[in-house]
Amino acid sequence: MLIQRGGLKVVVGLGISGVSAVNFLHEKGYRVAVTDSRSVPPGQDQIPASVQTSFGKLDEELLLQAEEIVISPGLDPKLAEIQVAMAKGIPVVSEIQILRRATDKPIVAITGSNAKSTVTTLFGLMVADAGKKVAVGGNLGRPALDLTKDDPELYVLELSSFQLETTSNLAADVAVVLNMSEDHLDRHGDMMGYHTAKHRIFQAVKKVVYNRDDSLTRPLVPDATPMQSFGLNAPDMNQYGVLRDNDGTIWLARGRERLLKSSDMYIQGTHNVANALACLALGEAIGLPQASMLETLKTFKGLEHRCEFVKELHGVRYYNDSKGTNIGATLAAVDGLGAAIEAQGGKVVVILGGQGKGQDFSALRESLSKYVKVAVLIGEDRPMIEKAIEGTTELLHAESLQQAVEICQQHAKANDVVLLSPACASFDMFKGYSERGHQFVDCVNVLA
Repeated sequence: MLIQRGGLKVVVGLGISGVSAVNFLHEKGYRVAVTDSRSVPPGQDQIPASVQTSFGKLDEELLLQAEEIVISPGLDPKLAEIQVAMAKGIPVVSEIQILRRATDKPIVAITGSNAKSTVTTLFGLMVADAGKKVAVGGNLGRPALDLTKDDPELYVLELSSFQLETTSNLAADVAVVLNMSEDHLDRHGDMMGYHTAKHRIFQAVKKVVYNRDDSLTRPLVPDATPMQSFGLNAPDMNQYGVLRDNDGTIWLARGRERLLKSSDMYIQGTHNVANALACLALGEAIGLPQASMLETLKTFKGLEHRCEFVKELHGVRYYNDSKGTNIGATLAAVDGLGAAIEAQGGKVVVILGGQGKGQDFSALRESLSKYVKVAVLIGEDRPMIEKAIEGTTELLHAESLQQAVEICQQHAKANDVVLLSPACASFDMFKGYSERGHQFVDCVNVLA
């Protein structure tokens, strides 16, 4: 598919995706300029010297000269300078929109409040293991436009609500919204705004996968659009779900057909069963062989900081879910692990807290009451979290992550799980969720 080379393209915001967009457009023969509010934006040394730059503020004059503005996902289209350009009729698009114009290869598009990185990575492995040339990226790993260098047969894209809000008519071969829970409301205003952004993934979609357990994931699309569902209940014919034996064994299933015992996977918890089912549905939609997909499921060990198994000590298993930076992620981890250990009399000991991002933590109450024996609170929003969840379970405070881990060890017994899943951002105590996760792993590894 040829791109029409026209007037000036202005990239707003450097960083990883901005650098990728500048270089891609420049290589394709466009006139390109870039502006960034930072005086020394990251990646400025990675773009061609011939590209016009304006740093230190968003250059409104430059924006008004643009034929099209390519906005980095970290920047809000509601910024005053962007709004002035939009009022003049200048289109504002994402790098994902540029990719869609640049290729006619099939795209599998994945979004959701949680689990999208796990599903994107696992599904990318399924495609590769099936012998197809695949490029995986977007919000995860490599920027979308860098993937074009691979000349793949298939693109697998993790997409954020920030990327989607400036993407139109993605025309994905298959798309899924894995789940929906409160997140980024500071950007989107309310759940309706967030939902609207996420569901742009379905514009002109050819096939849909949705989560039966979450009605907010099912799109309004033409009746003729093929749709397949996954969920943690017994599936109807040709749908994906779970069948349970009398002894409690959980099977991944398609209709009445048992495909794989959940215990045969490295990734554990019912939320990971849901992730695996989502991948199987996506794979069927693009024609991957079932046997190959099931083999991939048996070998996939999960992602760092996403319900990552750390070690077992005195019959207690420790999990690092530092990427659980919102309530939905923490609910998935607590419910998933809690349900998995319930039959053995196990309970969850969870570490919560950090920067709450304005979330309503009362949404945790039911799960804490059901599965959690102790919640250890850390970080600046401890008082707010405690107020929202008091009366659900035993609540303790820790001044550091190390102290929190030591408290967890004191209260955990054989068959219990200790889980770091803070439901909060980490920047009050750490440089990011990965530092928080690594510190947790280090603290666990010194326990005796």
